[in-house]
Amino acid sequence: MKVIAIDSVHPILYEQLRSYGCVVDECSHLKGEELLKILPQYEGLIIRSKFKITKEIIDACPNLKFIARSGSGMENIDLVYAKSKNIECFNSPEGNRDAVAEHVLGMILMLINKLKIANAEVCKGIWKRAENRGIELKGKTFALMGYGQMGSAVAQRLQGFDVKILAYDKYKMDHDHQASMEEIFEHADFVSLHLPLTEETKNIANEKWFNQFKKNIFFINTARGKCLQTEDLVDALKRGKVRGACLDVLEYEATSFENLDAKNLPEAFQYLIQSEKVILSPHIAGWTYESYEKLSIFLADKIKAKYHL
Repeated sequence: MKVIAIDSVHPILYEQLRSYGCVVDECSHLKGEELLKILPQYEGLIIRSKFKITKEIIDACPNLKFIARSGSGMENIDLVYAKSKNIECFNSPEGNRDAVAEHVLGMILMLINKLKIANAEVCKGIWKRAENRGIELKGKTFALMGYGQMGSAVAQRLQGFDVKILAYDKYKMDHDHQASMEEIFEHADFVSLHLPLTEETKNIANEKWFNQFKKNIFFINTARGKCLQTEDLVDALKRGKVRGACLDVLEYEATSFENLDAKNLPEAFQYLIQSEKVILSPHIAGWTYESYEKLSIFLADKIKAKYHL
């Protein structure tokens, strides 16, 4: 089986596939017409987030059997068209679930214990104790939107904090923390998004959504930036409807997630970077040294199992 990698992934994926007898060409340096010219000869395609695998690209690959996405999100692949062509699409959310879960907890603990503010003040010789008093997770209700690999990994870590966990997942309903959206709106103190980006979830966290929560909540997003309407979050922060936010992803990111769209950073973003109620990180929740390797290992295992390599 001939496989082409058009984006950079951990080399253990190439090593594993070659050990199974595959021919793997690393071509992340190629672009445009140069890349399209050689694609037809391959049966396997390895990507991350840099490339969109459209109908046109799929049509240019008549021998394609699989697309392997190193990561969890599949929004950069035309999955419906790929399926119509009997092309298997693999991803590897098992590889970065632990990294995401730990990052979520790190951001939350930093926010509610005011560590961002306290650290900056102490470094300036400012010693404020009462003003930097935090709150505890224990006894709070933590809601998870999505209960796949990421959501369930967060739930596992939260159990040690003695919180009540509610989880809503339209497509996965047989789990211990199952709850309706009505229950989440009624009881949640913290809400964390773990949803894929689809037409259904785009801008799901908007003004109407925030206003349905009975309590003033803490909001966390380590899923996709475009699941959130940023201007509506900023409005909710200003009104106190959202007490604080942890954002690892932003709707202003470039498609590849490698940088921000610097030409299009509106006033809402300026508020986020200046607010003491907001913790930001550059789409690194699932991007540890360990997860980088595990993402490739899980992909290799899935490809081997599917094709009996």
